[in-house]
Amino acid sequence: MTSSFKKPRSLLAPVTSLSRKVETAIAALYKAEGVEGVRPRFSMALIGLADEGPMTIRDLAAFTRVTHGAMSQSVKAMREAGLIDTQTGEDARSVVICLSEAGRAAVPFLEAEWDATEAMLAELDADLPYPLTRVMEDIRTRLEQEPIVDRLARHMRARRPD
Repeated sequence: MTSSFKKPRSLLAPVTSLSRKVETAIAALYKAEGVEGVRPRFSMALIGLADEGPMTIRDLAAFTRVTHGAMSQSVKAMREAGLIDTQTGEDARSVVICLSEAGRAAVPFLEAEWDATEAMLAELDADLPYPLTRVMEDIRTRLEQEPIVDRLARHMRARRPD
């Protein structure tokens, strides 16, 4: 049987594309500045550890608003890059993460890059006839009226034969 399913169009593609472009530009900046072992996805975690002190993987995941699994992968990569140190937590099942000397040394650059990235995005947003910040606020408002899960369920019901 031949499938009639074609490559799907995605309304989210421009958003994910923009996110990838920003991340690629940040990675290129790190390389140009000689910042070794740091990936853009590490910056919030490293800055958070500098500001808040040692955290468990669970707390660091919550701080950075990523899943526990995603943070576990980042912790492994940051440890391999020498940016953090880990130790067993109080209950022996948790892991506590703290900055290594290399991680601490990277933080001032990461804070400057974070501020520069936010300034660049704010400038871009101000240049738009309909700013992305307004789009996101409008989406948030609409989702308060009907959450994503309800919208998705409604659209699925319309596509399923009874």
